[in-house]
Amino acid sequence: MPDQPNRHPIPLITQYATPDLINAIAYEGHPPGDDDNWMASGAPNKAAYGYWSTRLCGMACLRMALFARDGHAPTLFDLLAGCLSYGGYVQQEDGSVGGLYYRPFTEYAAASHGLKSEIITTLDPARLVSELDKGHLVMASVHKEIRRPDRAAPGRGGHLVLVTSHQEGEVTFRNPSGHTADTVDATLPLDLFDNFAAHRGIALQL
Repeated sequence: MPDQPNRHPIPLITQYATPDLINAIAYEGHPPGDDDNWMASGAPNKAAYGYWSTRLCGMACLRMALFARDGHAPTLFDLLAGCLSYGGYVQQEDGSVGGLYYRPFTEYAAASHGLKSEIITTLDPARLVSELDKGHLVMASVHKEIRRPDRAAPGRGGHLVLVTSHQEGEVTFRNPSGHTADTVDATLPLDLFDNFAAHRGIALQL
């Protein structure tokens, strides 16, 4: 991956206000909204934080990318509000949420943040490496259990991580729902990463 002299450091941003709670939320039944730091997300209230926090992986990836480009970024919920206005998420009558829908997300990112991007539906390992070599960051769809790569992948896709670089057959990525320090800022062999990957995502052109 080429040097990016004008790029700021990419912060470790999770979709939850308190990263230390992620293990309990993911594996111990801790309510996502039961977080004293919920206001840091920019949520209007605790109920809204509890409802959306499990769905904000894409906004966390976008926020990290904007930090990398600009050195600052809106809150998760400011980004969510903008993305909602473009149809990037759609709330259903049963309380569920559809999305993140890639096309309206890219339209929002371009119109509101001047961020060019490309939707990729053939994001195999070779294409992923190619995008990183162009200096792009890549939002890749993987199974959320990529945070426990020592276990067999239970599926592919459904969760977004921000892939930042590759070197010697390994990829480094930020996982918004990483439950430990080394899974929030993770490095895995490319073939192991690929076991969890859905081969679709979005290349962000900073």
